[in-house]
Amino acid sequence: MALLPILQWPDAGLSTLCTPVGEEDLTRLIADMFETMYAAPGRGLAAPQVGVLKRLFVMDATWKEAPGTPLVMINPEFLSVGADLESGDEGCLSIPGVLTSVPRPKTVSLRWQDQDRNWTSGSFDGFAARCIQHEYDHLEGLVTLNRLTPAARSEAEATYQNRLETRA
Repeated sequence: MALLPILQWPDAGLSTLCTPVGEEDLTRLIADMFETMYAAPGRGLAAPQVGVLKRLFVMDATWKEAPGTPLVMINPEFLSVGADLESGDEGCLSIPGVLTSVPRPKTVSLRWQDQDRNWTSGSFDGFAARCIQHEYDHLEGLVTLNRLTPAARSEAEATYQNRLETRA
């Protein structure tokens, strides 16, 4: 396994609509993505964040507080999203150091292929639902900044720019 470099916003790959995964072997990529996600340390990582413009993400919404629940979602498709919205702070490994409050549906149902390419479906709520929506956005070429009001986005971009300048 290997740590993969995580693309940083505004890299063009983070704004690209990803293509469906075909029959390619993803065993190594998935293992590397999990290793990278845990090391970052994050709770989710989408393939475009590591330069692979395919519809795939890995996540583990619980590993920081409880036993892990690693999940691989290949070619995910939403079946339904709840009507009730909830705002919550979200960070992004591609926009390090910036937390933004993003409104999202509290519940989602979707279907996806697992690592063995078996189709499965499930419903999620709470933080897992938020994590799925965040990672799914990456597959659509969106980042958290795209979900903000113009004023909130300007503030988040200024915070991010300031962090970049501080690191330089």
